[in-house]
Amino acid sequence: MPRKLSHIAPDWWDYTTLDDDLINDAARLTERDLRQLSRPGFKVVMYDTLEDFYLAEALEYIHAWQQSTDDNPAGICGPIGPTEQLPLVARLVTELNISLKSAHFWGMDEWYDEATGKEVTMEHPLSFEKADRHLCFNSIPKRLVMPDSQLHFPRADVSEYVKSWTAGVRCAVMQGGQGDIKHWAFNDPLRRKGKHKDAPPSPEEYRKLGTRIVELHPVTLAQNARTSGGGNVTLVPQKAITVGPKETWMAEKVSIWQAGMHDNPLGQRLTALMISKRLPDSAVPMSLLADHPNVQFNYFRGGLGSCQVEMH
Repeated sequence: MPRKLSHIAPDWWDYTTLDDDLINDAARLTERDLRQLSRPGFKVVMYDTLEDFYLAEALEYIHAWQQSTDDNPAGICGPIGPTEQLPLVARLVTELNISLKSAHFWGMDEWYDEATGKEVTMEHPLSFEKADRHLCFNSIPKRLVMPDSQLHFPRADVSEYVKSWTAGVRCAVMQGGQGDIKHWAFNDPLRRKGKHKDAPPSPEEYRKLGTRIVELHPVTLAQNARTSGGGNVTLVPQKAITVGPKETWMAEKVSIWQAGMHDNPLGQRLTALMISKRLPDSAVPMSLLADHPNVQFNYFRGGLGSCQVEMH
C-alpha cells in the first residue's frame, strides 16, 4: 500500500509521509528525553548559552585542524547554516597562532545556476564560498592560513571535489545544521515519481549517492529565503551542488548543530529519535545517520522550543 501524500508538497517525499505515531512520539519528547536518546555511536549534547554553543562549534574546527600534519593531513567539512561559528574560528586561529599549512577544509554545498550550467559565482548574494571566505578564511593571516588548493568548494563539475575526498586527507569531522526538511547539506528528500512513486529510496540506495547536483525541495527554498534572503524566494536557486552521503560516511565523525534558528521544535526531536532508535528513512534524510558509527547532536537548550499548540 502506498504511503500517504506529503502535507506540504504532494509530488515529493518528506517527513509528513511518516506514520503519525512516530511524529507524535517525537513531539512529546522533553529535553530530558532528548538527552536520554544517547547510545553508543550517537551522542546528544546540550549547551546553556549561545556563546558556549558557537564556541564549542568553532573549537571543532580547531581540534580537527590540530590533528593535521604534513605526512597525515586532516580537515573538516563545514556548513553555511549555521555561520556564527566562522568568525570565532578565524579569531581562535589568529590569537592562538595556529598554523593551518597542512590542514584542509571542505565546503558542504553551493548553489547551482541553471542558466550557466555552473556553480554560482562569488558575486551571487547567497554564495556559500563567499560566506566561508568572508566570515573566516580572509580574516586569518596569510602566514597561518592553508594554501587555497586545500580549500575544497563544490563545483558543477564535481570531479575535483570528489577526488579531494580520496586523496589521502582524513576528514576528522563533518559539521552540519539541520534544515526544515530534515536534511544535512542539501541532501533533500527526492521527488515522488518513477520507481520512487510509492516508496522513497531505501536507506541503502540513498547512502550510495555522492556529491551531485540536486533539485531542492520547496521547503528548502522557502527556508533559505527566510534565513538568508529576507523572505525573497526569487533569490534562491532551485538547484544546488551538495556533498553526498558517500562522502559523509568517509568522515570520522558527523556533528550536527541545532540552535533553534533553522529547524523547528518537532524537527529537532524527530531526527534524534529516529537516529537513536535506528529508524532510517530517506524521506527524512538526516535519519540515515542512524547507520553512521559516530554522530553527535548539539543543542542550544533555549532553542529547543515546545511542540505544544499555541495560537499566535
